[in-house]
Amino acid sequence: MQCDLLVVGGGINGSGIARDAAGRGLSVVLCEQDDLASHTSSASTKLIHGGLRYLEHREFGLVRKALHEREVLLRAAPHLIRPLRFVLPHDSHQRPAWLIRAGLWLYDHLARRELLPGSGRIALRRHPAGQPLKAEFATGFVYSDGWVDDARLVVANAIDAAEQGATILTRTRCTDAMRQGAAWQATLVRADGADLTVQARCLVNAAGPWAAQFHQAALPALRQQAVRLVKGSHIVVRKLFDHPYAYIFQHPDGRIVFAIPYESDFTLIGTTDVDFRGNPASVSITADEIAYLCELCSHYFAQPVTPDDVVQTFSGVRPLLDEGLAAASTLTRDYLLELDTGGAPMLSVFGGKITTYRKLAEEALDRLAPLLQPARGSWTENASLPGADFHGRRSSNAAVTGFDDFVRRQQAHYGWLPPPLVARYAHAYGTRIRQLLAGCDDLADMGQEILPGLFEAEARHWMTREWALTAEDMLWRRSKLGLHVSADGVATLAAWIARQPPP
Repeated sequence: MQCDLLVVGGGINGSGIARDAAGRGLSVVLCEQDDLASHTSSASTKLIHGGLRYLEHREFGLVRKALHEREVLLRAAPHLIRPLRFVLPHDSHQRPAWLIRAGLWLYDHLARRELLPGSGRIALRRHPAGQPLKAEFATGFVYSDGWVDDARLVVANAIDAAEQGATILTRTRCTDAMRQGAAWQATLVRADGADLTVQARCLVNAAGPWAAQFHQAALPALRQQAVRLVKGSHIVVRKLFDHPYAYIFQHPDGRIVFAIPYESDFTLIGTTDVDFRGNPASVSITADEIAYLCELCSHYFAQPVTPDDVVQTFSGVRPLLDEGLAAASTLTRDYLLELDTGGAPMLSVFGGKITTYRKLAEEALDRLAPLLQPARGSWTENASLPGADFHGRRSSNAAVTGFDDFVRRQQAHYGWLPPPLVARYAHAYGTRIRQLLAGCDDLADMGQEILPGLFEAEARHWMTREWALTAEDMLWRRSKLGLHVSADGVATLAAWIARQPPP
């Protein structure tokens, strides 16, 4: 197989680069050793945000870039990304209230803001977000950022790449890559042991936590970028409050933790920042991390949060640029693109965060354009992702402000389905709900209800159009239904998958 660009890594950066490259007219192959978004990109705090706390470290450039991208992404995928208001209770150990207000003013004005309301000071004893908090917290601040279905955002980028000609190979490991003249020759090995040789004009290393290791294997003679692996862990508990606001809590040590409304019935709490050594595929939360998250939330909430309340945990490893002796929580979330042209070009991606993935991909292709001479230039800033073409291929503010009306129209149109299920479909698939439900006029047309709320029509859609192969793919990345089913349900879905013909 021959291509212009071989992308190694199916997380948010790899899928974003594949999408951008395919849209510029380049032939693209993306390989991912596991499922799309199976590691760091599905283990985020699920926020599209400027990074309020990065202002403390004077990373104004990163914050400005992320704030700009926040609204670009809201327009590009309003079904997957939605505005969220955050409440910051003021505690005695924090900076003076006037200084926090000044920081929020700066956060409001570092980049142009069209869709999100600005920040303000609130009296917590009169505000809905103050009700679950301890009475001692009388003053707080409110500001805007966004929430994202991180794994589905990765899938949407991969779908867009594939529809523009890219080849997406999941569960396919790049075991070897070497320069041969003006091209890279790479060996890709599928899960069944079959191998494939790919010749590519350029190699992109978007392997996330494995990026430094892959770089060293492909270019052993060159100094590799210093990367520090940092583990971020989260806990999920039954919902702690009924209002739609999220919280940002600050620990006396300066670290922050979010408490976010999650999947209707739950609260997502995270994250930690712990240096990590080991295999990023085997990362998990520790008892100390659980205790830390519970203790910090219990400092603010009137109802204590205990380890016994935890119903789910997840952890991911972030490959951050190493800044020497800096604490893990203060390491920059910016990215570095390292291009080596001592032969066939290889571009390696180090660092980054989900909010800036589109800009990262655009900059990566701009760096490679003089070498690859694509037919078209940059294009993604104003392009909607699959399912967001409410007003055509070009993204728009109206797609964001009108999304709730879209959901209501779908509930009316598919009146034979339960309204909460249609709402879930609308958020997961956007306008592609029509593709999901094509040929279905009643519940019988949806096939067997494999698990509560999961019909055969959707499971087959995941297998044939979204590269899902296992129960874990379906329950934790294509959806979050895993929070709502029992262990027996997982086995039931796995048995159903085993009976299906290969996609």
